[in-house]
Amino acid sequence: MSFFFFLRPSSSSSSSSPQSLCLICTVFIFLVLFLINVEGFKPLIQLPRSPAARPRLETKILYVNQFGAKGDGVQDDTDAFRNAWKIACASITKASIVIPHDKKFLVRPISFGGPCRAKVTVTISGTIIAPKDPDVWHGLNPQKWLYFHGVNHLTVRGSGIINGRGHKWWSQSCKINATNPCEHAPTAIIFHRCKKLRVRDIALINSQRTHIAFTNSFRIVVSGIKMIAPASSPNTDGLHISSSSRVNIKDSIIRTGDDCISIVGNSSIIRIKNIACGPGHGISVGSLGMGNSWAQVHDVIVDQAFLAHTKNGLRIKTWQGGRGFASQITFQNVLMENVSHPIIIDQYYCDSLTPCLNQTLAVKVANISYVSIKGTSATEESVRFACSDSFPCEKLYLEEVQLLSYTGKNTSSFCWEAQGLTSGSVDPPACFSSNGTFIGQKADSGSALQSF
Repeated sequence: MSFFFFLRPSSSSSSSSPQSLCLICTVFIFLVLFLINVEGFKPLIQLPRSPAARPRLETKILYVNQFGAKGDGVQDDTDAFRNAWKIACASITKASIVIPHDKKFLVRPISFGGPCRAKVTVTISGTIIAPKDPDVWHGLNPQKWLYFHGVNHLTVRGSGIINGRGHKWWSQSCKINATNPCEHAPTAIIFHRCKKLRVRDIALINSQRTHIAFTNSFRIVVSGIKMIAPASSPNTDGLHISSSSRVNIKDSIIRTGDDCISIVGNSSIIRIKNIACGPGHGISVGSLGMGNSWAQVHDVIVDQAFLAHTKNGLRIKTWQGGRGFASQITFQNVLMENVSHPIIIDQYYCDSLTPCLNQTLAVKVANISYVSIKGTSATEESVRFACSDSFPCEKLYLEEVQLLSYTGKNTSSFCWEAQGLTSGSVDPPACFSSNGTFIGQKADSGSALQSF
């Protein structure tokens, strides 16, 4: 039935009067205005409308040379970087700071502080270089060069290079010359109290000390980066993770003079995948418990790593007298070539010019798994578990471990207060003091990474 059935003239009438036609037109116009919206008339029935599209806000692009940076590697470009950061951090829309290619920007110690109003990206296409002379840090914090703090949703990316030019710092180190005082040196980049951070595709070379440090930070993804320094450079760790959680490191190359990756106190949910390491000191949990301190590291997975010509392989190191624990740590699918001490737990770690005192307290080490660890050892002793007398290592697990001598000799294992079990082929044979009844943890790195 037609909605306007009452508008039709009666079938009994052969024609309509002018008056009735006028009435019909008036009623029809009223109904149209009633059903649709016209300017100045609010209908009782609203017809559906398509939502208006939100306007897309453009990303603000800030080139450091717009702020006076010369990029000649001689003139000081620190103020230009600082001013560009101030504008980017204050922007209500996404902002991107661009360091152009084919230029070298000399930058003194600088702080990039948050919180910022919107997401910020730093794109490094050129080269950032540090001052050569350590005296530049006189009166400043000697442990910082490029310091990001309190910034959320930050991305640092690009095909460029960050060069710490650390040679003078190294020559002054007490590890190079015992007559030198043991003093601090800058970490190239520190991210402190940052959340939802991404670092990708950049290269760092010759840092004064550690190349990148994450401290008190949360939800970090690092991918496709390179860190390179001479094997003889002291304390030039690649990545250092401290008091941070949900850290995902993948697809990166680290060749330095110290730990490729070090994970220290109060860190958890760390995922490391597809890493090439060496030269250097391997992948380390610790050191933990220095100065009788309390520390914890748990829920760590290292999956698919290649270590070559490193001084250590997969290492957990704790000081005597410390407290806390290192637990739920899995190393799996690791290939080694000519690595000294491929698997090592050292609860008597002592990085000191003077001997360390024997102490009863220790960081508890438990639930540590080594699954599919294969390759060659530069030392006869390829597996070493030197655990605390008071707090033995418990629930150690070895599965499909094949560590042969690089020179063709036999390899051996050493255990002190180490308890655990094995599965599958293990060479050299394990030397555990007792076997537990636990089921060795075999972490699924794929599902674990989904938590990020």
